[in-house]
Amino acid sequence: MRRNLTPYTFLLPYLLIFGVFWAWPILYSFYLSFLDTRSFPWAWNPGANWGRILQDATFQDALRNTFLILLIQVPLMLALATALAVALNSRLLKFRPFFRFAFFAPVVVGAVAYSAVFRLIFNTDFGALNSGLKVLGLGPVDWLYTPGPAMAVIILVVTWRWTGYNAIIILAGLQSIPKDIYEAAAIDGATPWQQFLRITLPGIRPVLLFCFVLSIIGTLQLFTEPFLITNSGPGTATMTLGTYLYQQGFRSFNFGYASAIAYTVALLAAVFSLIQLRFFGRD
Repeated sequence: MRRNLTPYTFLLPYLLIFGVFWAWPILYSFYLSFLDTRSFPWAWNPGANWGRILQDATFQDALRNTFLILLIQVPLMLALATALAVALNSRLLKFRPFFRFAFFAPVVVGAVAYSAVFRLIFNTDFGALNSGLKVLGLGPVDWLYTPGPAMAVIILVVTWRWTGYNAIIILAGLQSIPKDIYEAAAIDGATPWQQFLRITLPGIRPVLLFCFVLSIIGTLQLFTEPFLITNSGPGTATMTLGTYLYQQGFRSFNFGYASAIAYTVALLAAVFSLIQLRFFGRD
């Protein structure tokens, strides 16, 4: 009996940490989503949060902004990552290890550091981009305090940061395709474009699906760039579900409503993942 319990003794520390710091917060936040936490003492009132989320104009702005970023940035980033991975996999490219590191580097740069750099680049008065526009005879653009340009900056920064990361993953998929398939296709007269459509894309389909799912989940949780670069503004123009959750939980201390937003984000991520696996995950 004691011998049978030995494996569980070794697993017990991990299970305790897992239960306290992972399982319990998830379950407790679900319970919080049914409490009215706008005033003390907290009271059981499921409609206070779940009813509000259907009518909250700010939540709808955050949801619309998140979907807009998702619809523009994710396909753009994956297309660029695929093209970049093909280039990094080419035998014609010299110094391939250097370029692979260079394009992966944005992922390891601190969020505060690169956000400060982008705020300087897009500064209205003395930013590098407006200085370049002035040289071309064009007027300055208020990049960070006008709704459309501010959203464009967020999409640009997120694309800059994650394209190289996804390119490295897709590159691993490219290198798993046998070279003799390309050689046979070349002997049969297939052009490089035909080889890309008929061999490369089908060969990396599982990797693309993996990147697609991760990118959508990451976009639904997007927080760092809109929080540090535009502070979700102007107004709610670049507010995302992640920044709105933070605002409700840690500025307004309305933990019940923040929990309801968190579970809405998790539900959306699950639905999008199931849709992708259902329609694109078939062999």
